[in-house]
This record gives sequence, C-alpha cells and structure tokens, in this order.
Amino acid sequence: MRTPFRLDPTRREALAAGAAGLGALALLGTGANRARADEIPAEYRPCVDKGLDWLAKTQSKDGHWEAFGGQYPLTMTGLSGMAMLMQGSTLREGKYKDHIRRAVDWLMARSMPNGMLGNPNIPGEAGRYMYGHGYALLFLSCIYGEEDEGERRRKLEDQLTRAAKFTRDAQTERESTRFRDKANKPLKLGGWGYISAKEGNNFDEGSVTITQVQALRAARDAGIVVPPDAIQNAVNYLQESTNEQGGVIYSLAGGGGGDGRPALTSAAISCGFSAGDYNSPLVKKWLTFARSVVQPVGDVRFAQHDEYTHYYYAQAIYKLGEDGYGKLFPESKEADRLKWSTYRAHTFPKLKAAQTNDGSWTGGQVGPSFITAVHLAIMQLDNACLPIYQR
Repeated sequence: MRTPFRLDPTRREALAAGAAGLGALALLGTGANRARADEIPAEYRPCVDKGLDWLAKTQSKDGHWEAFGGQYPLTMTGLSGMAMLMQGSTLREGKYKDHIRRAVDWLMARSMPNGMLGNPNIPGEAGRYMYGHGYALLFLSCIYGEEDEGERRRKLEDQLTRAAKFTRDAQTERESTRFRDKANKPLKLGGWGYISAKEGNNFDEGSVTITQVQALRAARDAGIVVPPDAIQNAVNYLQESTNEQGGVIYSLAGGGGGDGRPALTSAAISCGFSAGDYNSPLVKKWLTFARSVVQPVGDVRFAQHDEYTHYYYAQAIYKLGEDGYGKLFPESKEADRLKWSTYRAHTFPKLKAAQTNDGSWTGGQVGPSFITAVHLAIMQLDNACLPIYQR
C-alpha cells in the first residue's frame, strides 16, 4: 500500500517554520513505534472492506454524502472521503478513486468567493456551517498533493488558501483571565463557533474549535499558508477551557465554567498532537482526565457522542503507540498505561460485532454515514496513509 500524500517540492519551504515545532514527535515516534502501512489485523479487514463498500454504494450521484434528513452534507462528504483516503485510494488509483474524485468535485464546486467551503443558506448547513467548512478543508488538504500540475491544482490551491483565511477570519477573539505571556500580557484566545465570530456574536465552543485546528494543520502540512497565530490562539483557547480536573468544558462564552466533557477532552488531546504538542503539562492533564472517564466502545453512551469521542480518542492513543504513555508518565504502572494494541483489542471486536449485514453501522442521532465513516477511520489508523493521522 502506498502512502497517498505527495508534497509539492516547491512548497516544502513553506513548512519550515512549522516543522521546528514538531521536534517533540521523536518522543512518541521512534523505533518500533513508528507508523507502518497495512497493519490492520487480518480478521478485521473484511469488516473494513464491507464498510467502505457501503459508503461507496450510498454516495449520491453528484458526489456527496449526507446525514439524516439531508443534514450536514459538507461534514459527511469530508468524513466519508477521509475514510476512503485512509484505505489507500487516491485521486488517481485505488478501488475508490472515482468516489474520491466525485467528492472532491462536489466540494470544490461549493467554494465561495469569501473562501467558505459550503453555503450558509443551503439546507442542512444553515446555523452550523463551520463544521462542514472544517471537515471539507481537512479532506481537500489531504488530497491536494495528489492533484496533477495544471489549472485544477492551481484552482484547488487558491480555494484552500482562501478557505484557510476564511477559517482565521471566522475565529473569535478573547483575552485570557488565567494565563499571561512572557510580556505579562493576557494570552490571546481564539476559538470557533457553529458560525463565524462576526455572525455569531463571538460565540465559540470546543468541538468546532478542534475541527478547525485539525483542518488548519492538514492545510499547513500540504504547504498552504496558514497564519501561525490561528493555531496558537486556538491552543490557548483550549488551555483556558480546561478545568481543574483536566477536562475541557463546552464553551468560554458567558465566562466559562462547567464540567469537563469526555468527548471534547479526547478531541483536545488529538488536537494538541496535531498542533505538534506531544508532552506538555496540558496534554498530560487532558490524558489523565480522559483516561479516567472515557469508557470502552459500546459500554456507555456519552449523550449520543461516543462515536465522536472515540473518533478523536483513538487518534490520540494510536499516536501514543505502545510506549508513548509510559514516556509521558514514567511513574505509571505498566498495567495502567494506555496502549494502542490494548485499545484495539478491546474496541475492534465490538465494532465488528456491531456492524450490520450491509456493512454500515447504525445508531445515534446523526445517521449511518457519520457512524460508518467514524468507525472506519478508527479501524484504518494502522494503514498510516495520511500525515494528519500518522505517528
């Protein structure tokens, strides 16, 4: 299986500044802990194949997927496209190349002059278009390196550049009440809400913020210019949103406060890793909280958010690998350490048993397209096809 991402050599220089901040990756990604392709255990490959085939069959003729009642078409298309990229298919080769191409075409056709991917007025996106914009930006950034040189590639580069700028412009602006920078000034905080900061009266919350950070990181990896303060201010936002127990609260709007949420904390860990933070006290705090509250797949539903929780929690544990947790917490007991092999051994059999005969997964409030794409993402992390998910 071939890693599908190819960075244009002429764009590598744009990543130099970002690469300097990723030195801590060596802590978790050395030796046998490094990503290798095609390591999905053999007994689960038919399960993955059935799920991908179901996604392929349910793709609309115009290239998109959607949730119940036509909801979230941008989000469902981005997530489903990512599941096919994680299999190893690309724009030019692989079993799902035609499906990926149609998804890309559909999303590119929805790039607006202001950079937004989607449309705030279309059914299924009104009032929450930042989700769709974020997942579309993530997916299109991951296929950018596969586009051949030419007018289409230049068009996609322009769309991604404008989309990243739209994300930055839609970010909220706050000042920390808890943390200060080296000049003793309050840290700048920047999150995202369901719609842009201007339209949403500066409202922000954790789940949309994490979606945007991972999308911006993928864009930066692809060589797209991303304002560095956008990611840093978002990390500051998540730090401000962390309560004393180490959990990430829902929102800072209205002064913040509240219980830490397992789903948001799991997503914050993955977000921290995506931003190049692998061993800070903040990440350790999130890990400690998540380890204490996140239940195994299928045991307890977090108010219908367990698929979302494990979508990000699995990414975090995969990046920890077999010895990453022990390096972060050397005083921990061996039996208490989070390991990818242990998580996989507990989770994959339950996912396999829950899969329906047609290859999909059902349940929750969003619909089978969402749950199927999420479960396929978890089960295909070992393929290591996309940089955003690699160790």
